[in-house]
Amino acid sequence: MSSIQDPQTESYFAPLRGATYIQLTTFRRSGTGVPTAVHVVLDGDEAFFRTWNTTGKAKRLRHTPDVRVAPSNIRGRPRGPAFPARAYLLDGEASDRAARLLASRHPILHGRLIPWYHRRRGWTTQQYRLVPPSGG
Repeated sequence: MSSIQDPQTESYFAPLRGATYIQLTTFRRSGTGVPTAVHVVLDGDEAFFRTWNTTGKAKRLRHTPDVRVAPSNIRGRPRGPAFPARAYLLDGEASDRAARLLASRHPILHGRLIPWYHRRRGWTTQQYRLVPPSGG
């Protein structure tokens, strides 16, 4: 699902259009980048991904929302240039909306398997919104 865009304005996340995975690089306190492959879904000028609360990337995002993203393959190998973004943890209706968007793009994996597996392990599934670095 994506919002209707004015053809004259190009979305910041246009390089990710059509990508199933992105290489999401989060940063340690030392400034060292840690790349990880995650599923992505775009909606207008926003992109969404999910992880669970105990992952290293979730911990790094709690202290540093600045990330770099690039379209990638399933193993996280980039298929295009990386560019900066900011990641924000969602809650409430915004989190539910992101979960629905991910489930509509990946119905079996994000609609059923990942939520079931996270519940079974006792993890909290967290949805994040990516925005351009100046956005919020």
